[in-house]
Amino acid sequence: MYEKYDVVIIGAGAAGMMSAIECGKRGRKTLLIDHAKKIGEKIRISGGGRCNFTNLNTSPIKYISKNPSFIISALNQYNQEDFIDLVKKYKIKYHEKKLGQLFCDNSAQEIIDMLLNECKLANVVLKIDTKVIEVSYKDKIFITRDNSKTYLSSSLIVATGGLSVPKIGASKFGYDLAKQFNLNVIDTVPALVPLTFNEKILNKCKLLAGVSANAIISLKKTLFEEGMLFTHRGLSGPSILQISSYWKEGESLNINLCPEKNIFNFLLDKRNTSPKQNINSIINSFLAKRLANIICEENQIAGNIGGLSNKNIKKLSDSINNWIVEPIGTEGYKTAEVTLGGVNTDELSSKTMMCKKHPGLFFIGEVVDITGHLGGYNFQWAWSSGFVAGQHA
Repeated sequence: MYEKYDVVIIGAGAAGMMSAIECGKRGRKTLLIDHAKKIGEKIRISGGGRCNFTNLNTSPIKYISKNPSFIISALNQYNQEDFIDLVKKYKIKYHEKKLGQLFCDNSAQEIIDMLLNECKLANVVLKIDTKVIEVSYKDKIFITRDNSKTYLSSSLIVATGGLSVPKIGASKFGYDLAKQFNLNVIDTVPALVPLTFNEKILNKCKLLAGVSANAIISLKKTLFEEGMLFTHRGLSGPSILQISSYWKEGESLNINLCPEKNIFNFLLDKRNTSPKQNINSIINSFLAKRLANIICEENQIAGNIGGLSNKNIKKLSDSINNWIVEPIGTEGYKTAEVTLGGVNTDELSSKTMMCKKHPGLFFIGEVVDITGHLGGYNFQWAWSSGFVAGQHA
């Protein structure tokens, strides 16, 4: 028993729905399959339930890939303004939170409903709670099989996502399928993920759990200035999540807990002007009290600033402006927002997202070796790559 379609799309997440909409608009008979009972879960849980659906500052420099220029064509064909226009068409209210990040005012469900309605208007056939168990290719036809039916199509789009957030159904299906078709897959690792540390630093993090600081986190020439959060498991917050996409085992991070001040010069000045002022009180004037106290304790520094030597002031200032830490790992895919690595872009046409070796076979979204920074960039890649594949499948 089989059904014929022009296009079969595996994965009804952001990229999959976008590609289905565009295929359907072109009059292509389109089937969109997803193994979940409820589609768009990653959209629903993103941005604290309000979906950071794109970023006003989207550009190729906001993405990590073995081939950073690959994304240029997709962004040129469909950019953040194009998706914003779609959101406006549905009168979904949104706001810019910070750094160009756009969120729904109400609920991420509005984005899911918008995409589902666009699919309906484009006559897309949607099958949920349907697990694909086999894909093959014969006589220029892709044969996709689930537990009860077989689907034949001239085009197949793989939009199965990465390995992040396994609790909502993430799997390695897309990578295995790419390997089945002899495509090169770059090793995957969790990205945009909290970092873990040895016992000494972890104990400090536990004592400071819940404390945040606006910090600059740097690794070699890469740096991010955003919020950092101490947790019971290590360090998290936007700046840590950002740098995690660049960090490799054995590398150290430089953390500046107070970027707006040169602490050494500031404390020297304080010693001259207010020698009787307590050092803990001074540090507490620009850092959270718990953090200030622990930094002073760690350096065995107490009392009035007038009694501090240049050496102690330097030690204290380095603990704030130049804290060096070496992570021992990450929290893994269970808390990672995205997956780094994936189908090598050398295997795909940047203009169409189609495989060079296999006409009619497309890979889009997170399954591809394109990873955006935190802040809506990964959703924009999903919209852009989905749109492009939908124009050619």
